[in-house]
Amino acid sequence: MHRSSGTGREAMVAGATGAVAKRLIEVLAADPGWSVIGVSRNPPGSAPARTRYVPVDLLDPADCRRRLEPFSGVTHLFYCARARHGEGGTESVEENVAMLRNVLDAVEAAAPGLQHVHVVEGLKWYGVHLGPYPTPAQEDDPRHMPPNFYYDQEDLVRQRRLGKEWTWSASRPNAVCDVAPERVRNLIPTLGAYAAICAELGMPLDFPGRPGTFRALTELTDATLLARAIVHMATTAACRNEAFNVTNGDVVRWSRLWARIASFYGLAVGSVRPLKLTEWMRDKEPVWQRVVHRHGLEPRRLDAIAHWGFADFVLAQDYDVVSRTTKLRRTGFAEFLDTEDMVLDHLARYRQARLLP
Repeated sequence: MHRSSGTGREAMVAGATGAVAKRLIEVLAADPGWSVIGVSRNPPGSAPARTRYVPVDLLDPADCRRRLEPFSGVTHLFYCARARHGEGGTESVEENVAMLRNVLDAVEAAAPGLQHVHVVEGLKWYGVHLGPYPTPAQEDDPRHMPPNFYYDQEDLVRQRRLGKEWTWSASRPNAVCDVAPERVRNLIPTLGAYAAICAELGMPLDFPGRPGTFRALTELTDATLLARAIVHMATTAACRNEAFNVTNGDVVRWSRLWARIASFYGLAVGSVRPLKLTEWMRDKEPVWQRVVHRHGLEPRRLDAIAHWGFADFVLAQDYDVVSRTTKLRRTGFAEFLDTEDMVLDHLARYRQARLLP
């Protein structure tokens, strides 16, 4: 049987190789007060200090019980997982709820000292994927017409904690951004690859989204800031049994941000030209390989750098995407980032890693 390290808090992070979980594990592991168990179908090859990874099929209840039974010392469960074929517009309610239920069943049975369960949600809670919605979005806004697996997951957690000692919280970020070479579904390298292709073709940096998107207000969430916010929610009494919006704390317009991206690549700002990148980038692999050769980049295919479908989704949002973050700030979490600076910093780090020019 696995015993707690004696540091006081033991975190289990489900979906440990995902966009949010990677930084969450880093933040937890950097604090000697935590030990960490990462749970995922395919664990990574290395682990930070005070961290171990366990291979688990979250869709298999028997596998969850068998693999997680030894971890009797878990005090905090961080649920960051998602069904494998998800991350589209309408995602599987059945699979996403089953995965969370399987983990809860296993952890509750194994860990009598469980104190808190955190679930990562997102702005799809408010219907960002459906079209314009009331902004700034507030945590108690009415739900849209289902299906929405976030609703079912939160309802499950709310119901399960009745009569229990543990509490829950949920985070609602938007378009989580990070320097994560292993993760293609990331807006930053996708935009960087697009800019690099424009430069290689001798073009200005046209904005490939809708005209309304170029003018609308939007927001992004840095993965490390989100990780720190999640730890705050899981350890702060004022956050118990509540959900919170988490963004960088500012809003931007693509019209301003686009000029800074163009300047970063030494390009002129082009026109607003609505293009479906999944179609227009389909034949650009040879162009990308010229970019790789010219700049001495790490040899990767374009589809290992850019996720055009995700960019199409974000750049089609020709309405304000704005969340109110006052509720979280009132609990004492005051961290923020300048989103424009974050985008350029991430691009620079991809450049340093020789993944983007």
